[in-house]
Amino acid sequence: MTLPTLIIAACFLVFVAFVLLLGGPSVGKAKLRRLATVKDRHAASTEAVVAAQMRKTIQSGGGRAESGLTSLMPRREELEKRLRQTGKDWTITQYMFASMAVFVVVTGALLVLRTPFLLSSLLGLAAMVGLPWFVVGRLIKKRVTKFNARFPDAIDLLVRGLKSGLPVTETFQVVSQELPGPVGEEFKGIVERIRIGNTMEAALLETAETIGTPEIKFFCITIAIQRETGGNLAETLANLSDVLRKRAQMKLKIKAMSSEAKASAYIVGSLPFFVFTIVWMMNPEYLAGFFHEERLMIAGGGGLIWMSLGAFIMSRMISFEI
Repeated sequence: MTLPTLIIAACFLVFVAFVLLLGGPSVGKAKLRRLATVKDRHAASTEAVVAAQMRKTIQSGGGRAESGLTSLMPRREELEKRLRQTGKDWTITQYMFASMAVFVVVTGALLVLRTPFLLSSLLGLAAMVGLPWFVVGRLIKKRVTKFNARFPDAIDLLVRGLKSGLPVTETFQVVSQELPGPVGEEFKGIVERIRIGNTMEAALLETAETIGTPEIKFFCITIAIQRETGGNLAETLANLSDVLRKRAQMKLKIKAMSSEAKASAYIVGSLPFFVFTIVWMMNPEYLAGFFHEERLMIAGGGGLIWMSLGAFIMSRMISFEI
């Protein structure tokens, strides 16, 4: 067995030991779960009993599906929420194994390229943490973009259904059947949650938390206010659809106006790393001092901090909220 393989195996074992030792379950969250269990036992309303039974079923099924290692992962609830937002049937176990595979591949490739062991390990660790998180984030953003693009069409379909005399739940069913993609999937989830006993407000709130965009929150607030105060829901939703379309048009205008600044920021931010990589591949000895000479290490660290500050400022300058 070669030396790089032994080094990669040792790094993998160290990472597993680190997760086992420091990634233990949260004591506070365990207490909250026990309190919720006691509260569910004394629930008075039928709705609370149904919700308690649903949580119990989900927890019992999820505990068998996931391995013991995933239960030790910190901030597991947030990661589960992000995986649900992608619309994929991914589990935390698959996410962890993918992260470990990224660490092994990146570290091994850097060691083959004669990169110092410490730098290879740090870059492999950074890729293990950042690359899967970045991929999941991109999938979430892509799905949310598709949802926002078709959401006004869904509201228009709801308006036509309400004007024809259908109840709200039936119009949700029509939208889930007629519109493909994320919009149909989310409305199908709303219909299913209503059928098993949840209120419409609770079903909409869960969808709003999953999508997390202002558009779906506007829709949920509109439905909730109309159910409490009354009024013409079709007319209100028609006005909301018009507002959402104008909001989308404004976003496209801002994106077009800021595209030049974004391209400049990407080029300026990536150029030093590109030059460093090319020089390192052509003449590693020329840049070897950055990894063992104290003054060059301090200069390199200061340059990275200064560049990070500039990239953060540029990102805030070209970020607009609508």
